[in-house]
Amino acid sequence: MKIACLQHAPKVAEIEDNIDLIERILDKKDVDTLDLLVLPELALTGYNFKSRSEILRYVEPSNASLSVAWAKKAALKYDCIVIVGYPEQAVSTTKKDGSADLFNSAIIVDGDGEIVGNYRKNHLYYTDETWAEEGKGGFYSGHLPGIGQSALGICMDLNPYKFEAPWTAYEFASHAKDTEAQVVILTMAWNTMEPAETFLEQPDEPDMETLSYWLSRLQPLLGADARRETIVVFANRAGREGDATYAGTSAVVGIQGNDIRVYGMVGRGEERLLVVDTDLPAYAKLRFVAKEKVDSPGSSPANDEEAEVGEQES
Repeated sequence: MKIACLQHAPKVAEIEDNIDLIERILDKKDVDTLDLLVLPELALTGYNFKSRSEILRYVEPSNASLSVAWAKKAALKYDCIVIVGYPEQAVSTTKKDGSADLFNSAIIVDGDGEIVGNYRKNHLYYTDETWAEEGKGGFYSGHLPGIGQSALGICMDLNPYKFEAPWTAYEFASHAKDTEAQVVILTMAWNTMEPAETFLEQPDEPDMETLSYWLSRLQPLLGADARRETIVVFANRAGREGDATYAGTSAVVGIQGNDIRVYGMVGRGEERLLVVDTDLPAYAKLRFVAKEKVDSPGSSPANDEEAEVGEQES
């Protein structure tokens, strides 16, 4: 399977500039066809909106949105499934004042340019809570053409609900396991709590602490079925936006038993298209080992258990 993650540093509310940046990154890579192309959370609009009033002029109905139009164009060009995060506006069935419901969503478009799914983020982060409603009906699960049975989440979905649910609930990972997802996709705007000046000193280096944390939140998939590989796509953004510094480190990994095959990773500060072929051998292997009582990176508080990524092998 040929999978691409586009990691970039969009600027909040600068949609035309963000689209130009995405197109330049895509044009740098000589890619004819793909099976799957994933962009980050709120890829075209930027993420760090402070209120409902601030984001209101940029929200989009799912059936007539700039993000969907772009996704359809890319899907037809690369003949693949395209997933793009966007701020969705929907007619409210509950609000009596006539105002719309707003969601942090991801649109799924197939290689024919048809919408085949629209997922609304279930677990909101603090920034989302200022403007978005919680999605209802659980995390996304469905059979995507050319991809297979898939699970889709958006960033904070990977964490315990509101940081209040038990660490071991593993809501999203349990969903992926229970639905027997062959491909698990996370479109993200995952930040780091480290100071930007030190965190971005080596922009070409992935942040292994962030990757370790992501893998720790997939605990139910680790060791679950040694007979079958589950492909996991982490499509994160990079750069700075206001006070937030994003962790980059987009990656495509395969989980089989306790082995983690790394098919590709992007540096923490890079803006580029990662393209991997999971039918080819992985370039590195990691091994999952549990450890206790550590501080988690990025957008989560301390927890009782986290992954420690073992020695990397060539």
